[in-house]
Amino acid sequence: MRIVWGPAYELGILVIDQQHKRIVDYINDLDRLVDQPDAQLGVARVLYDLVDYTESHFSFEEALMERAGYKSLDDHHHKHRQFTFHIESLLRRNDEGEVVAQELLRLLERWLLHHILEEDGAYADEVRDFINSIGRERLGGWVNDNLRKHFRVV
Repeated sequence: MRIVWGPAYELGILVIDQQHKRIVDYINDLDRLVDQPDAQLGVARVLYDLVDYTESHFSFEEALMERAGYKSLDDHHHKHRQFTFHIESLLRRNDEGEVVAQELLRLLERWLLHHILEEDGAYADEVRDFINSIGRERLGGWVNDNLRKHFRVV
């Protein structure tokens, strides 16, 4: 199921929406691979990239929620850890030769539709209020500092 990014997936927080769009790109990459023979190397690449990217995204997103004073941060963090554990498990199984592409694709689609749209949506108003309260200029400095802190710069 190819996913076309659109307003229905947006939280209205540009930096987070851009990161979520990247996750949709991984879903689409995987969708192209899933029925190909000998897709295991491509799936492994997506898995390694996904582990790295989601850990960076989660730590950035959680730092933003913390800065905004989001009260359900601990629960949200726990859900991020569960997801990361599941992805790492699929990576190990793929490395051992098991075909995990379909399972990974279903997991990512559920994650997109449930976690991003519902659970991330729960913090969106609070984070947007925080952004509006500190102003775009101050936010820009915080975002730049934290992007460098949480993401590997290539």
